[in-house]
Amino acid sequence: MARSTISRRRAVQLLGAGFALAACGVDGQGGKEKVSQSDVQEYWSGKAKTGRLSWANWPGYMQDDRETIKAFEKATGIKVTYKEVIQETGPWFGKIQAPLAAGQSIGFDLMVMTNGIQLEKCRQLGYLAPLDPSRLPNFAANAGPGFKNPSYDPGNAFTVPYQAGITGIAYNTKYVKDEITSIAQLFDPRYKGRVGMMGDSQELGSFGMLLLGIDPEKSAPADWEKAAAKLREQRDSGIVRKYYRQDYVDAVSKGDVWLTMAWSGDVYSLTSPDVRFVVPEEGGTLWTDNMCIPKTAESPVDALTLMDWLYVPANNAPLTEFVNYITPVPATRQIIAADAAKATGDDRKDLTRLSTSPLVFPSAADLARLRHYRRLTQAEEIQYQKVFEPIAKGA
Repeated sequence: MARSTISRRRAVQLLGAGFALAACGVDGQGGKEKVSQSDVQEYWSGKAKTGRLSWANWPGYMQDDRETIKAFEKATGIKVTYKEVIQETGPWFGKIQAPLAAGQSIGFDLMVMTNGIQLEKCRQLGYLAPLDPSRLPNFAANAGPGFKNPSYDPGNAFTVPYQAGITGIAYNTKYVKDEITSIAQLFDPRYKGRVGMMGDSQELGSFGMLLLGIDPEKSAPADWEKAAAKLREQRDSGIVRKYYRQDYVDAVSKGDVWLTMAWSGDVYSLTSPDVRFVVPEEGGTLWTDNMCIPKTAESPVDALTLMDWLYVPANNAPLTEFVNYITPVPATRQIIAADAAKATGDDRKDLTRLSTSPLVFPSAADLARLRHYRRLTQAEEIQYQKVFEPIAKGA
């Protein structure tokens, strides 16, 4: 039941970890910062179910036997063609950009994209269908509060979450005897040479700002400079052993580093039992993979039907039991706990662990401390990179 999350998280990392262009950074082609009711009515007027849909997703995000898709098809009569064709968001955007710009079909009615530069481009260029809230009653009723009205898509105008993950701190209890609760402990000289930090400038910069009490989503260039100064001080004093992309998993499991920035899904599935994960008291970052509908979709009503169907807890639970990432439907926890009570052997052990894991079901307090990445204009992105990118490179 448990599975490796390494390919999915590594693919997310290759995006540039969530840089987003604000409206003034993209030449508009019908996109809007805010969607009106008339926009929604205009798009959905006259559209009806076709009884089929084609779904583009990442590898490892659906059971091998397609159990969830089969259940949806049985419940609705809608036939789903499911393809794991998204390996990285950049190349995926490059593939769909030309047909969408020309108002042509991309061959998919539903796609899953991570909050970041390419999703923002799709949003601002008018490539996404505006969602009709009246057709998403299950989302309204069952989505966790941390997944509604995100900063990268105000009002969920174009997207609803599929899965999510947290950037926090992992530490090996064989070597770290104190309880780790704070980003400040990543800067503690007692752990000199035993701290791992992420090499991605968005993740690294966000943690530097959180340390200083700055909300990354609301940060300004002066805040970036302050955070960069702290991060350079940490580096130059020898506290950081290495700036990691993905290989921190083995490092913290083996004790090469004792504490490190980490992704929740990696710690749940890939590390040793000695490794714990914590959302630091200063906060962490939340990345989200989102379902959205290309504006040129041939079966948008069917796609919207699937999006809402996945927000029924009983429908989402089997998917969560396989994926092991954070589900945007917190009520699945009770269902998974009930499944655990009925299971035996290793299945019972695995389901119990899943239903009680704060890595899959973060507490309200943990979610309240999470922030999304800063949305950046093109000019801001260049400036941001100049501030933070040299740190991991030793410049």
